Amino acid sequence: MLILAGVFAAGLLAGFLNVMAGGGSMITLPLLIFLGLPAAAANGTNRVAILAQNIAAVGGFRSQGYSDFPRGLAYGAATIPGAVVGAIFAVRVSEGLFRVFLAAVLIVAVLGLLMPKKRRELSGKPPPRAHLFAYLGFFAIGFYGGFIQAGVGFLLMLVLHQLLRIDLVRTNMHKVLIVLIFSLPALAVFVWTGNVVWTTAIALALGNSLGGVVATRVSVKGGERPIRFVLGIALLVMAVRLVV
Repeated sequence: MLILAGVFAAGLLAGFLNVMAGGGSMITLPLLIFLGLPAAAANGTNRVAILAQNIAAVGGFRSQGYSDFPRGLAYGAATIPGAVVGAIFAVRVSEGLFRVFLAAVLIVAVLGLLMPKKRRELSGKPPPRAHLFAYLGFFAIGFYGGFIQAGVGFLLMLVLHQLLRIDLVRTNMHKVLIVLIFSLPALAVFVWTGNVVWTTAIALALGNSLGGVVATRVSVKGGERPIRFVLGIALLVMAVRLVV
């Protein structure tokens, strides 16, 4: 029970981070592996929580008056083929190679934190051909999300906020729906191959869902400022996690 309580607490933090910025799975996925789950089972177990979290988050944004299902569904549909391929790859890759990939993700995240950022205002109008590049990006993000998932929120924020010039609150609104959509086929692959530990998954899902709902309220009521703050904290946590 103590372990499940710890898993719930980790899910609570991860759900909040995932909805506000991203990177929550960089907490839960290493934790599940640390608790003794094989990499594929940890990956699949984490997907149950991600799915529940984003169902709750989509409902949370909608209850706050934020929803754009036609556009979000179109974005999400572009991620599905990549997500299926990525999930199949994830259940077939060796334990050691998966750990190498996960470590590489953490390193890239830290490099992204250290790189200088150019300050610019969003025009509200995306540049020419932005939507073409965005849909190509969604396919690639789908593959990454199906394979590892950890940090996929940052990639989606890059496409939605930086490329398509969508404000951060609506970026998060679209993000949770997109992740919900590609999580369905990805999770199906993990369930089909027996890579879900359901007791742990349920405890994690309850934490993620509650954290996600809290994050939607903070995101909508606080606007962009708290999102930027949590984004910075999430990146810092990843950097510390890498060092540890």
